[in-house]
Amino acid sequence: MSDHQVDYPIATMCRLLGVSPSGYYAWAKRQPSRRARTDAALVAQIRTAHAASRGTYGVPRVHAELAAEGIRVGRKRVARLMSQAGLAGVSRRKFVTTTVKGDGRQAPDLVERNFTAEAPDRLWVADITYVPSWAGFLYLAVVLDAFSRRVVGWAMATTLATQLVLDAFNMALLTRRPWGVIHHSDQGSQYTSIAFGHRCREAGVRPSMGSVGDAYDNAMCESFFATLECELLARHRFKTPAEARTAIFQFIEGFYNPRRRHSGIGYLSPIDCERRHQAMIVVADDDQPAAVLAAVKDASRRLRQSPAAILDRHCARPPHPDAGAAPQGTELKNSWKQEGKMLSHQVS
Repeated sequence: MSDHQVDYPIATMCRLLGVSPSGYYAWAKRQPSRRARTDAALVAQIRTAHAASRGTYGVPRVHAELAAEGIRVGRKRVARLMSQAGLAGVSRRKFVTTTVKGDGRQAPDLVERNFTAEAPDRLWVADITYVPSWAGFLYLAVVLDAFSRRVVGWAMATTLATQLVLDAFNMALLTRRPWGVIHHSDQGSQYTSIAFGHRCREAGVRPSMGSVGDAYDNAMCESFFATLECELLARHRFKTPAEARTAIFQFIEGFYNPRRRHSGIGYLSPIDCERRHQAMIVVADDDQPAAVLAAVKDASRRLRQSPAAILDRHCARPPHPDAGAAPQGTELKNSWKQEGKMLSHQVS
C-alpha cells in the first residue's frame, strides 16, 4: 500500500483489502518488534562469519562459528536468516572417475578405509592433484594428519616428478618429527618409486597404499582436494602457476589449518583440535605420579628404538613352523607386558 499510495487513496486500498485505515496507520507507525531487532543483529553477525570464511560456510559451520563466539541461537533460525539474506555455502561438483583399477601392490593397505587416529602423527594420508591456470598446470602434493585433518606437509611444482612428493613428505617430517607413523597414499608412480621407499625406511615411516582406481581407499585426502576445489579453485581463475601457488599457500596456511571448521572433529579447526588434544595430555600427566611417568617414558623410548616396533601385522614375517627358538621381538614384547603390569600396580 505504501508503494501505491501515490496512485490510489489509502482509504480505497484499505476498503478493497479489507483493512481499516486506522489499523494501517497504526501498523506503519509501530516500531519493529524485539524479535525483528534481534534478527537484524543476528543477520549482521551471520554476514561477518560468512565473509570471514571467504563465502564458503553453510548453515552448520556458521552456526558453529556463532556458538564459538558465545551466541546461543537455533540452527533452523540461522538457516532461515541466511536464506532471507541470500547467503549460502559452496557445494562440490559431481565426482568423476579418471583411473582404471589394476592388480598388484607395492605396499600393504594398513588403513583399510579406517581413517581414524587416536592421536596426531599416527596416520598420514597423501595424494597429488592438479591446479589449472592459463599458462599451464600446477601440481600440488599434500600430506594430511588423519587425527586433526591438518595439512602437515605440502609442495607445488609444474612437473609430476618424484621430487614433488618427496618435498611434501620431507616438510611433514621436519615439522612433526614422528616415529612409526603410517603414510597412506595411492599407487602413483611417485609413491611407488625407489627414492620414496628409501626415504620412508630412513625416517621409520610405514608406507601404506590403497588399490588402483578406487578413491574410497584414500577418501580423506580426496575429501581435502574436494574442499580445495569447491572453496578455492572453482571460484577463481589463475593466469599463471605463480598466482595459483600464492592463492593455495594462503588457503592452506592462512585459512584451512588455523581457521576452517571441520564437522568430523567437532567443528574445530585443525590447529585448535591439536591444541585441545595437547591440553588434555598435559592435564592427564599432571594427575599421574612423576615416577610412574618417568618409567612409562623410559619404556616407550626403548620400544621406539627397537626395529620391531615399526612392524605390524601386515608387514611382519611369520616364524618358520619348525623353528624352536622364539621369533625375533618376542622378548621385547614379553618385557613390555611385564613392565606394563608393574606400572599398573604402581598406579593402583
